[in-house]
This record gives sequence, C-alpha cells and structure tokens, in this order.
Amino acid sequence: MGSIRVRHRSLTVAPWALDAALSAAAFAVTAYRIGTGAVDAGGRAPDAAAYGIGLAMAAALLARRRWPALVLGLVTVLWIAYHTRGYPGGAPGVPVWAALYSVAVAPRRWAGLVLAGVLIVSDASARSEGGAHPLDALLDGTTVVFVAMLLLGDAVRSRRERRAEYEARLEALAARQEDAAARRVAEERIRIARDLHDVSAHTIAVIGVQASVAAELLTEDPETAGEALRAIRAAGAEAMAELRATVGVLRDGDGAEVEAPAPGLDRLPDLVRGYGSAGPRVELDVEGERRPLPGVVELTAYRIVQESLANALRHGGAGSVEVRLRYRADGLAVEIDDDGRGGTPAGDGYGVRGMAERAAALGGSLTAGPAAGPGESGFRVRAWLPGGGTR
Repeated sequence: MGSIRVRHRSLTVAPWALDAALSAAAFAVTAYRIGTGAVDAGGRAPDAAAYGIGLAMAAALLARRRWPALVLGLVTVLWIAYHTRGYPGGAPGVPVWAALYSVAVAPRRWAGLVLAGVLIVSDASARSEGGAHPLDALLDGTTVVFVAMLLLGDAVRSRRERRAEYEARLEALAARQEDAAARRVAEERIRIARDLHDVSAHTIAVIGVQASVAAELLTEDPETAGEALRAIRAAGAEAMAELRATVGVLRDGDGAEVEAPAPGLDRLPDLVRGYGSAGPRVELDVEGERRPLPGVVELTAYRIVQESLANALRHGGAGSVEVRLRYRADGLAVEIDDDGRGGTPAGDGYGVRGMAERAAALGGSLTAGPAAGPGESGFRVRAWLPGGGTR
C-alpha cells in the first residue's frame, strides 16, 4: 500500500487584511454603541457628525502599523471632539483601545506613550471636572481599559522580542555548528591529503629506486634484482594498506573495517630497510631514554622522517641521511640531515608544508631548508613535537 502524506499548511493573512478587518469591526461596534448610548442631561443626541467621527477614528486604524503614534494622536483629537460636542460618552472607545495597543506594541513607541499618557490624564481630568472624585475618575472603567490595552501591547511586544532573540540565538547556534562542521571537514580533507601525499611520495621513491636496480642487475645479478623486486612488492603492499586505511574514512560504514594501525617509531627500521642498498645510506640514532609517546606524536614523527627520506632521494639526490630522535622529558626532537643538493625543486613543496602543519597541529614546530653552515651542504629538517605523556 502506498503511504499517505498529510501536509499541514498554516493559514497566513496579510497584515493589511487584518487591519482592514479590525477597522471595519471597530466602526461596527462604535456605530452600535453610539446608537444605543444613553444621552446625558444637557447632552446631544447622536447625529451624522457623531457617526462620521466614529468612522474617521476607525479608518485611522488602517495606518496603525506604520504610524502608531500619529494614529493615536488623530484618534485622541477625534475622541476629544466627540465628547466636546456632548455625544453619548465613551461610545467610540474601541478605536482608542486599538490605537493604544498599537502604540504599546510598536518597537519605537516613546512618542506614542507620551500621547497615551496625555489621553489618559485628560480623560480622567475631564470626568473629575464633571463632578467625579479624582480617584474615582482615575479608576473609572474607561481609564482602566485604556491602561489595560497599554499593558497588553507591552506584554505582546516583550513576548515578540523574546521570541526574536530566541530565534536569533538558534540561528547563531546553527551557523556556528555549520562553521564547525565545515572546519572539521576542511581539517579532515587536509589530513587525508597529507597522508596520501606522504604515503605516495615515499612509495614512489622506493619503487623508483628499486626498479632501477632491478632493471640494471636483472641479467648480471638476478639475486639482487630479485631482492629489489621483492622490496617493490613489500612497498606496494604497505602503501595499499595505508591508502585503504586513509581512504576508509571517506566511506560510509565500511571505513572501520579497513583501518590499519597507524605507523609509529617502532616501524622506522622497516622504513629505512625499504630503500635497500640502492637508496641513500640511512643512519638512525636515538638519544635519551626511549619511551612510549602518544600515538599522534609517534605518527607525526614517522611521517616527518618518511617525507624527509623521500625528498632526500627524489629531489636532493642524497647519498647518506642521518636521522636522530632525541627524547626529552616534555617531548621529542626529530632531526634529519642529508648530503644532497639541499632542497626541493620549488624550495618548499607540499611535503615540507605538510610536515610543518603536522607539527603545528600538536603545538610543536618545524623548520626545513638547505644547510647554511660553512662548508655544509644538503638539506636539514628540525622538528619539535611536545608530548610528555604516554599512550
């Protein structure tokens, strides 16, 4: 059976239509009250002018959203004119109520509130002059309703402001979450790019060296050529495992199945042996008491050494490379020196930039460049990786 979707659509009415309906309703109620209102002694029976004043007061409400203070001022003048002529008292009160509410609910309302105060005080004073006690005049039902409309408008305005503030906070929170998600995606993309670069650069360098050896010695020294081919196969298998683990984070659900342990410092001897006798002579020196470091520190140190060896072979043409690990109480110093030509073709390629980014991500530092000492040649890498704790 097919599914049934029920869509709930909220009914929205244009503001001008609401104002038109309010104006019509206000005039209808005003006209009824004028026609049925009691005429005081010495007062004046309602005539066409009375209904005209009521119509003008109701019509003014059409502009209450745009000019609330002006509408209240006009309605106040008409209210005074109506009572000055002695028509039934309080009959055109509905337009006044609506005007007072509109002033109180408006964002910029100080002028309107001043007019509202003038209206309420003058209305109470007029009744007091008619013989009513000032307190009775102030507590008259008309005055109470006027004040009540002001309080209602103020309450609605406060509620709208709170809702607007709440919605603004939600939008800001959503924007921050989107920015954080975008930042995480960018950081993950950069991390994956670094891993792919490091793995591919090292593997290509090893395969290129060993393939050259195999091609040269295939007939003269088949055993050495075979060792070179086996080194190529091992380098390819290791690269495939690392590439699968790196690309696995881009897959949905299957990434965890292909993840491999991140390489650490214990795999540096295997990294060095991967170049075999055809690559540069690599000396690995460890200073200080060797201890387990946080996994991310060991991985970063491994990648720095890996990239430095690849650069020494591919770009520097180095014959020997010295790798030194200096364990300190608060971290690890990694130093790589080679005797090659002293740099990459561009002076600072993606590999050097990636090494610096890895070190900076841990709060460390990395410098890389040609050896600058007297009589020195080659390329020099110095990295400091903080990390005093253990895994």
